[in-house]
Amino acid sequence: MRAISLTALMVGMVGVTPAMANDEVQKLIQDPNQWAIQTGDYANTRHSKLDQINASNVGKLQAAWTFSTGVLRGHEGSPLVIGDVMYVHTPFPNIVYALDLNEEGKILWKYEPKQDPNVIPVMCCDTVNRGVAYSDGKIFLHQADTTLVALDAKTGKVVWSAVNGDPKKGETNTATVLPVKDKIIVGISGGEYGVRCHVTAYDAKTGKQVWRAYSTGPDNEMLVDPEKTTSLGKPIGKDSSLKTWQGDQWKTGGGCTWGWFSYDPQQNAMFYGTGNPSTWNPTQRPGDNKWSMTIFSRDIDTGMAKWAYQMTPHDEWDYDGVNEMILVDQEFKGQPRKMLVHFDRNGFGYTLDRTNGELLVAEKFDPAVNWASKVDMDKNSPTYGRPMVQAQYSTAQQGEDVNTKGVCPAALGSKDQQPASFSPKTGLFYVPTNHVCMDYEPFKVSYTPGQPYVGATLAMYPAPNSHGGMGNFIAWDAREGKIAWSNKEPFSVWSGALSTAGDIVFYGTLEGYLKAVDAKTGKELYKFKTPSGIIGNVMTYTHKGKQYVAVLSGVGGWAGIGLAAGLTDPSAGLGAVGGYSALSSYTALGGQLTVFTLPN
Repeated sequence: MRAISLTALMVGMVGVTPAMANDEVQKLIQDPNQWAIQTGDYANTRHSKLDQINASNVGKLQAAWTFSTGVLRGHEGSPLVIGDVMYVHTPFPNIVYALDLNEEGKILWKYEPKQDPNVIPVMCCDTVNRGVAYSDGKIFLHQADTTLVALDAKTGKVVWSAVNGDPKKGETNTATVLPVKDKIIVGISGGEYGVRCHVTAYDAKTGKQVWRAYSTGPDNEMLVDPEKTTSLGKPIGKDSSLKTWQGDQWKTGGGCTWGWFSYDPQQNAMFYGTGNPSTWNPTQRPGDNKWSMTIFSRDIDTGMAKWAYQMTPHDEWDYDGVNEMILVDQEFKGQPRKMLVHFDRNGFGYTLDRTNGELLVAEKFDPAVNWASKVDMDKNSPTYGRPMVQAQYSTAQQGEDVNTKGVCPAALGSKDQQPASFSPKTGLFYVPTNHVCMDYEPFKVSYTPGQPYVGATLAMYPAPNSHGGMGNFIAWDAREGKIAWSNKEPFSVWSGALSTAGDIVFYGTLEGYLKAVDAKTGKELYKFKTPSGIIGNVMTYTHKGKQYVAVLSGVGGWAGIGLAAGLTDPSAGLGAVGGYSALSSYTALGGQLTVFTLPN
């Protein structure tokens, strides 16, 4: 293992932190001219210090060149840029291209894995992949079939591969990986198939498994210490997960880890969230179902949990907790705090002290949220930290085979995986959101390995008594728990945001627009219609001294699954097909990279 460098640097946060042991990745992250990991930096801020393109000139932006990926499904994630090479990935079959920036995207090499197409129907909500990562001269890809491959960055040849799961059991992958120190951190998908999920560390040089931490089950398999691992300041105690499941239900308990990972070198800790418990029918799994729906802090070297906080105990609505954890240093009530900010599917924006898991703020970041009135913030209360569930929107209290109507947000949450951005210039977070509600009818379902284990029928629709659209793009103050400004959108904003030192924020729309807005006011400064709906994440880099902005377009993901998979039954796609049926009037399938710059 490499020694930790003592170099100090900024990682998009208000504060200074020491360098990571992986010196090469560290240098790349520090250099705003390149884009080395999907999240921009280890803190998940998705902020760029580039300012050549700024609020005064972004209106002149033009398409510089384009590239077709050759795949017509949902394109999530973003390209990477290392030196003069751009690395572009696709949905299944997870092709990776290395493109020469000196020749406007000439293909240097192409990697196309041979995967069993039977993986496709096991993937819950489209065949998306959130991108590759770079470390030590290698490109890392976690394929849909859970094969983790290390590719030589210069040639595309496979250096090593490791198998992380079994698609025959419903285990798949849609997420990127986190290269940190001498490890590659990976998650797993499959909550809709009764998979017992985990996060795993592999040796970056050899592909050998270093540690694995399950989300549910016995303490030793979860890598928790009953006395040292805390929740809201108190030890979690022995068998904290087992006591909250009926019998052996934890073995098919979900808690999947298909979201984003962040890393704080000062704490030597990684942060991530776990997904929904299986099944979606809450009546079948009484108890809090720990540790699904949970923010975890873990030691990067051993995987041992430092602290955990369960946001949605005994989930009744599929409010996966996997969205990104953004690490920033800001003042809170006059005191400097090392904060973790998380915009959960359940509609609450959480601010925690990342050193100990103390809950600082929990407020609704979409005004439509109604399933809970608030999160109990009274430290002396027996329900401290828990949401106050409203009986009329409780699918458990209404019961099996009862259609609970008007629940906000819908199962895809007030925000799904589409990552937010943080600007240290404004101190605000820029959040792509879903403004969507649902009807939810749970029914009894039995578990069969490799078969859907959902147990609920859903219908989705725009939040009523509002602007009529299904999305907002908002600026959020995480210290106050308040919306600073909000822009209405006709459809959910399923694209990741990018803020820059040029006082602008970029995002894409499901109709296919790349938009740039003023970071302070939200005023729209630019928009361009790409060939297909954008669910990719906007990134930026420079080449030969010129700043470029790039985004993948290709409609799909959960919101666009009807278009992506050719589904017409309104209840298909777990209710999204009917909810987003109008989308077909605005865009069509595609798979394209569009690169923008200012005119010469």
